[in-house]
Amino acid sequence: MDEYDAVLIYDGECAYCSIAAKALRKLDRVGAISWYDDASQAFLEAQFGETPFAMFLVDRREGRVYAGGDAAEELADRAGTPGIVGSLVRDNYDRIAATVGAVTGRDRDPDDYHETYPLADEARALFDGLLESAEERPEALS
Repeated sequence: MDEYDAVLIYDGECAYCSIAAKALRKLDRVGAISWYDDASQAFLEAQFGETPFAMFLVDRREGRVYAGGDAAEELADRAGTPGIVGSLVRDNYDRIAATVGAVTGRDRDPDDYHETYPLADEARALFDGLLESAEERPEALS
């Protein structure tokens, strides 16, 4: 999986996250890993000092971690959707996630992480673990 420049950490049980992550079909250099995977948990702990529950796009080449609404917008941009779509997704991330969570019966809302962060050195050292656990094309995203 070393052909990936970035890895998406997403909640596979969340319909909204799965829909947003469908953009992966158009992105050759982005892998995906469940938020629940041990490698994700270790990475998030190293990056943030805790394991926030949200969608993250980790790009080692750029040295950035996109979180929540920023991750959704970045995925939309990378997939070539019009800029307005990415902005709408970013701006309505919490509302969409809460609505979908209520409809699907998920009893957990995403944590309030919606920015782009520099990739911490401790987290960068764990990126290969994300790659090793990344799924090429997760069934839920196809």
